[in-house]
Amino acid sequence: MQQFDSPLSAFMHWESTTPDKEYLRQYINGELKIYTFKESGNEARQIATAINDFNLPPKSKVALLSSNCAHWVMADLAIMMSGHTSVPIYPTLQAETIEFILDHSESKAIIVGKLLDFESQKSAIKNMPIISVEMYGIKEEHTWEKLIVNNEPLQNTAKPDSEHLFTIIYTSGTTGNPKGVMHTVANFTNSAYNLIHMTPLKEHPKFFSYLPLAHVAERAVTEITAMFRGGSMTFPESLITFASDLEATQPDAFFAVPRIWAKFKEKILIGLPQKKLNKMLRIPILGGIIKKKIKKKLGLSKATYIISGAAPLAASLIEWFKKIDISILQGYGMTEDCIISHGNLPHANKIGTVGKPAYGAKAKLTAEGEICILNNSLMKGYYKNPEATAEVFDDEGYLKTGDVGEYDHDGYLTITGRAKDQFKTDKGKYIFPAPIELELSKNPNVDQICIVGMGIPQPILLVVPSEEGKQKSKEELSENLIMMIQNINPTLEKHEKIEKAVIMREEWTVENGLMTPTLKIKRSQVEKIHRPMYRSWFDAEEKVIFE
Repeated sequence: MQQFDSPLSAFMHWESTTPDKEYLRQYINGELKIYTFKESGNEARQIATAINDFNLPPKSKVALLSSNCAHWVMADLAIMMSGHTSVPIYPTLQAETIEFILDHSESKAIIVGKLLDFESQKSAIKNMPIISVEMYGIKEEHTWEKLIVNNEPLQNTAKPDSEHLFTIIYTSGTTGNPKGVMHTVANFTNSAYNLIHMTPLKEHPKFFSYLPLAHVAERAVTEITAMFRGGSMTFPESLITFASDLEATQPDAFFAVPRIWAKFKEKILIGLPQKKLNKMLRIPILGGIIKKKIKKKLGLSKATYIISGAAPLAASLIEWFKKIDISILQGYGMTEDCIISHGNLPHANKIGTVGKPAYGAKAKLTAEGEICILNNSLMKGYYKNPEATAEVFDDEGYLKTGDVGEYDHDGYLTITGRAKDQFKTDKGKYIFPAPIELELSKNPNVDQICIVGMGIPQPILLVVPSEEGKQKSKEELSENLIMMIQNINPTLEKHEKIEKAVIMREEWTVENGLMTPTLKIKRSQVEKIHRPMYRSWFDAEEKVIFE
């Protein structure tokens, strides 16, 4: 394949050699708007001219606040073309956090795209030009539409060297203020080639982009890989149209997080209950037809790489999808290593693990079992935080991930917990909740789960029921959860045995601040809200408590 020295040079290659090929596909108002490589490049160059007209200092930080959309990618290209550094911001963040990121990163301008509630976020933006996109209903002084009418495309685009600061990615984080992870042009270029080596898709593959582009995984796996492979990116219009937009796209690769897989399974079983599905799958010809129908309906009929990441996925769920010919490859990476860490592959997929070290990566475990990574894509550090940077690298330059794991005799890694997620009961015993939570998540009545226990003798279980669980009576759900606890307790150490379950009144969501934008539970926030009740819950007579 072609060799490129930056994401921008990769895009410009396809812009010149395949100008009329589809690049960005945006669903809007029930219609599909398509931008070719030439059209995308032209608009990005016009916005780059507008950015230059702001007379920002060289290599300034330009923020990007938007949900995934065609303009997110064109804005990113415009920032590259004008020689600046992008600062992507999660579209669901509240004004306080956005203000922190803009101030900490010293951003000089911001591009605002597709958002659900910009009015509640706008107060965070002070003393800087805002470029907004009218197509998504946001009209500021500088609008994308006006700028592409009034500006000529920038011809002499910046040619950043490999060590140019490409982006600062502020981690979504489950605790404290986000940290700004610095990645250079070389980091993302190296990451792209490592990913391409592991997932050799055909040229011009189709991608479906819905996980936040502000997160390193979606950016590397989808946006940057599409640039290097000349691929197209399709963006769903909304959560309501997500399923139909994905079905219409049928991408060549699909990346999801555990919560998405659980929702997919739930959706399938609503239309085809488990007993009926099992019966149909046992009939040879009919079973094959059913599998193909399900895969096509989900939008996965052409996907050669189906990947899960961001959080552990229960082995039982992977096995369930395998029975309908959907092979999920679980991987592991983080913002700081540009996701080049571990991954399962089609020819080497051990369910229940996150795979072997990725192409281009070396890994080791400390005496305490902490996973450490070395690759050619490691961050340059945390922006304006040398102390935190020094703490996260060891003497050999390996990144200390904070995750604890173990390798089996074949070299596959299983993550057994996260050091900072462990907690101590009032007996002074430490508990790693992740492996227990993963086992309990097999219960179809459970949607979200969090084991807590700081300051009480034994841990308790906080549970958000699934749709199936919500349809049960309180008595039925209680019996089910009591049985679940009785089944797992004999497998646990004495200090780990679960005392009872507490049913949450509402879901944990990104909007209420109890999940990160990548759909991981913010354990610290869940605990902060509920810790005052731990003792009274523990002392209550009931084994299952409804909050």
